[in-house]
Amino acid sequence: MKTVIIVQARMTSTRLPGKVLKKVLDKPLLEYQIERLKRVNLADEIVIATTINSTDLPIIELCNRLSVPYFRGSENDVLARYHGAAKEHHADVVVRITSDCPLIDPQVIDKVIQFYLDYRYKYDYVSNCLERSYPRGMDTEVFSFLALHQAFLEATEQPEREHVTPFINMQPERYRLTQVVYSENQSLHRWTVDTADDFELIKRIIEALYPKFPNFTLEDCLDLLKQYPDWPIINAHVEQKKYGK
Repeated sequence: MKTVIIVQARMTSTRLPGKVLKKVLDKPLLEYQIERLKRVNLADEIVIATTINSTDLPIIELCNRLSVPYFRGSENDVLARYHGAAKEHHADVVVRITSDCPLIDPQVIDKVIQFYLDYRYKYDYVSNCLERSYPRGMDTEVFSFLALHQAFLEATEQPEREHVTPFINMQPERYRLTQVVYSENQSLHRWTVDTADDFELIKRIIEALYPKFPNFTLEDCLDLLKQYPDWPIINAHVEQKKYGK
């Protein structure tokens, strides 16, 4: 079985255009994320799923520089883009990650993948974000290519095409769903980049941790924010975009 991490990435974000290549310490956010994803032990390959738009050529240039495969597809039909990337790279198990999570912890991803592999005959979909206990920004979804293929063929609603997994995770009567839960509820933390305030928080965390410990973990981030309890306030007001918005 081949396990492939597929990361959706584009430059035309509505709230913070070009966010995936915004730099901290002279390195793009997407490069930090790729560096962290390369430390996932249970994944066989990483693929950046970007669009056919010319605006996304800088993402392709980054992939080429880092020797990371990429797939180009529809900007708005992200489900088709994911399906195309998974099919081209012969994925049996798909790990969905979004490019707005540059702090994502490879140990967290491995934990979700391991759970899926251990119970793949019992569950079709495993994630750590159906009901949140992890900080937002650690989101990991793992599911079979078969489920992705069925979604690709059958999904018709715009949110199902744009957000990839609603067709699967909103049909518990059809797909067997479960989740991995963190040891304590840390869902109040927002470590994803969708606005300028989000970026400011992520920038501070990277600047504080990366120079001393580039392999920093989820727990290192939590410890840091205990030292600087005012930092989470920076983006506490930001509301996550809903399906279909």
